[in-house]
Amino acid sequence: MYDLIIIGAGPAGITAAVYAARKAMKILVISQDIGGQAAWSGDIENYTGYQFITGPELAAKFEEHMRKYDIAVKENEVATDIQKNGDIILVSTDKNKYETRTAIIASGKRTRELNVPGEKEFKNKGLTYCATCDGPLFAGKVVAVVGGGNSALDACLQLMRIAKHLFIINITAELSGDAIMKEKVETGKNVTVFNNSQVKAVRGEKMVSEILINREGKDQAIPLEGIFVEIGLTPNSEFAKQVGKNQLGEIRVNCHNETNIPGVFAAGDVTDVPEKQIIIAAGEGSKACLGAFKYLSSHKF
Repeated sequence: MYDLIIIGAGPAGITAAVYAARKAMKILVISQDIGGQAAWSGDIENYTGYQFITGPELAAKFEEHMRKYDIAVKENEVATDIQKNGDIILVSTDKNKYETRTAIIASGKRTRELNVPGEKEFKNKGLTYCATCDGPLFAGKVVAVVGGGNSALDACLQLMRIAKHLFIINITAELSGDAIMKEKVETGKNVTVFNNSQVKAVRGEKMVSEILINREGKDQAIPLEGIFVEIGLTPNSEFAKQVGKNQLGEIRVNCHNETNIPGVFAAGDVTDVPEKQIIIAAGEGSKACLGAFKYLSSHKF
């Protein structure tokens, strides 16, 4: 029986784990990976204390901090269900079942797919969802980034340095995201921005060789060697069937990170808290842990 089970080991989950360890709580962290979306980010210039750090470096710092404590961590496990029966919360994964008195859902989000012909066929064959992971493989090549928000701009800033040419396929009238990032991308010498454009298909033989878009009502084929999909994220919340969510699938929480189920808290990008930022997720993780500790302290089991 655990005092607290934390589902997810991104900025929110790791911060919650560190706070819980310092409270001498008996905890378990369950996660498919360590670092979450922070590990996918490129250059980070707005995390307090670091004027500049890469996403993988920051994720490594998070993990190093967590590993300093005697925290049980189950990696490569995916939560499949969470149910509360009486005072006990049962967390099921694809490998085991665990009992706890409180839980924090910090499972983050995953990349959204295009759902167009050719996407599944060419996944990892020139089509990818992570510029940080796969960008170096496309050095000197013509590539496209699909999307126009901050995640797409971040991918562009990474790829501009190594790609021969970069096309941005953006469905809206103009790029969104941070003004500084937007300016850097739009003034890039090897960048072409196609606004009001939608991907219709991904084509190729053994590898990607072309993307078909509809640009302002007209179809246009663009020869290229790589496609990076950056059109947003979907909350990893399907397993939490009893927990209240909004229309986007994000878990609803109050200012104490409480869900509609007493003893079950949530933090980070999986929640409906506005602005999905690393530093916000970390702060929400600490709040959720403090909430769980207070809940344990005020209940008899």
